[in-house]
Amino acid sequence: MSRNKKLDIITFKVDAPLRRAMQGIANRSEFIRAAVLSALENVCPLCKGTGIMTPDQHRHWIAFSKNHSLTECADCHAVHMVCGVKGVGKRPAGRRSHP
Repeated sequence: MSRNKKLDIITFKVDAPLRRAMQGIANRSEFIRAAVLSALENVCPLCKGTGIMTPDQHRHWIAFSKNHSLTECADCHAVHMVCGVKGVGKRPAGRRSHP
């Protein structure tokens, strides 16, 4: 991290078991920074991690879901969206769904 960067301090409370679990971590600040950045990479783009849609988001979802569905991948079992519009979202022949 650059010395010229001004850092903000953010604090949060932890319960005793989490505090004990983190006692052996040499640089807790760096560990927490890395954990937060990793978690942010996996936040739902729609709800931003709240797990709840706003009424407006729900209205948009209802319209979107008329031509899309949620499907479980046969290979990895991840639930994903599938476009139901004819001819859209089709993979070229011979291509697998996973790299």
